[in-house]
Amino acid sequence: MAQPDGTDGVLPEGISSLLDTDLYKLTMQCCVLKYFPDVHVTYNYTNRTPHMKLNRAAYRWLQTQTDKLARISLSEDELQYLRKNLTFLNEPYLRYMSTFRLDPQKQVKLSFTPEQDTGGDEDVGDIQLHTEGLWVETILYEIPLLALVSEAYFKFIDKDWDHAGQIDKAKDKGTKLLQAGCIFSEFGSRRRRDYHTQDLVLHGLRQAQDDGEHGGWPGKLSGTSNVHFAMRHGLPPVGTVAHEWFMGVAAITNDYENASETALRYWVGTFGQGVLGIALTDTYGTPAFLRAFKKPIPSYTTAEPGAAATNPSAAAGSTISSVDTLSETKPPLHAPISKPNPRETSVPTYAQVFTGVRQDSGDPEGFIKMMRSFYDAEGITDKKTIVFSDSLNIDLCLKYKAAAEAQGFQPTFGVGTFLTNDFTRLSTGEKSVPLNIVIKIASVDGRPAVKISDNIGKNTGDKETVEEVKRRLGYQEKEWAEGDEKARWGKEGEKASDATSLK
Repeated sequence: MAQPDGTDGVLPEGISSLLDTDLYKLTMQCCVLKYFPDVHVTYNYTNRTPHMKLNRAAYRWLQTQTDKLARISLSEDELQYLRKNLTFLNEPYLRYMSTFRLDPQKQVKLSFTPEQDTGGDEDVGDIQLHTEGLWVETILYEIPLLALVSEAYFKFIDKDWDHAGQIDKAKDKGTKLLQAGCIFSEFGSRRRRDYHTQDLVLHGLRQAQDDGEHGGWPGKLSGTSNVHFAMRHGLPPVGTVAHEWFMGVAAITNDYENASETALRYWVGTFGQGVLGIALTDTYGTPAFLRAFKKPIPSYTTAEPGAAATNPSAAAGSTISSVDTLSETKPPLHAPISKPNPRETSVPTYAQVFTGVRQDSGDPEGFIKMMRSFYDAEGITDKKTIVFSDSLNIDLCLKYKAAAEAQGFQPTFGVGTFLTNDFTRLSTGEKSVPLNIVIKIASVDGRPAVKISDNIGKNTGDKETVEEVKRRLGYQEKEWAEGDEKARWGKEGEKASDATSLK
């Protein structure tokens, strides 16, 4: 059938490209390859909307699509796109990716538990989804598996919808954001209705962008987090780092008191200062992160080109020869960087070097005030960016924009599920509610990996470890009145007229 861009190609079912993922999976994979190539991890799936279940037909389709991931590899065009457009990815990583393959038969365990087992396709139940293997390999499963689960649900369970009007709906949303002066990107891969929906949404956003350029609107469509769609639509791929990076480093070191700084050191050691410079603050609570963020960057925490990029660190004191291969690299348990010389008064801090921060949990307006107080206390007068990415809609973007600008910040927005899974049921006009599903890293070399966040509803991982980390960090529990994870994007029976309040 003809596509919105005038082509006659048939859009794929499921996942057909390794780049059909968020940019930060590639940047983190680059770091993992450099520092932790032989670390073993596990990932667990959680459905935060447990009343929304699959049936056996959906499970079987999901299993087939998961198995098909083994057939995917990067094309030469995709490799050249990465080399040309994502210049911060080092050459050893690109060489690694040129032959990379997923192995879902060994790495992904998928099962189905029906509520009442008749053996039929319509039996409804829960799926169990577990991933395990080398971190550097399994890191790429999260986004495609979540997208496939969502697609399966709306292909076999909630089928009372169609794609009609998705371009116009996305164009209208983009128009409102651009006219209001919002800088925003599309972040909707993991919970999209399906591939076709995300493609239609980006067509609509591009139309709004074109209108904005001709009309002189103050806002900007800054890109998409999905690398495949960035390539397909000629948009910038955007993103930096996820909670997974901090969770993994913390679990490896078991040094939660210094884990945020250690993770930052590795990050700067891979990409250099000022590159991919939006910091994610809430893995172990923003206050704990800010204690690390204000520390000086060791002067030899630098990313080096050539053979040095294959080493676990280019820092002085590394015991790895510059000619060792990636397969022979043995990562250290701690960042191999000693404490900075207190006499070096000109050494910048992470907070000075990083462009800004990302807010992903808890009260956004409280976060704005906290960051203003932090930067003021550190004497940082540069205009910093806050990226808001937690369950946004138009009203929230405008609200947080005003609050951030009033405090002297440049706000930007990563808008996801509101764009790629905003549908109504054809028969009733009621909202067709998205799944709230996540896949989180669960263990690293046998040690639990946990996330605490700025909202109790987003705590993740082994409960005993979560409590231990809270105690070690002096974490103060926080609950946000709007942080109900079971109703983030609406409730069953809600009318389509309430769509502007979709969260």
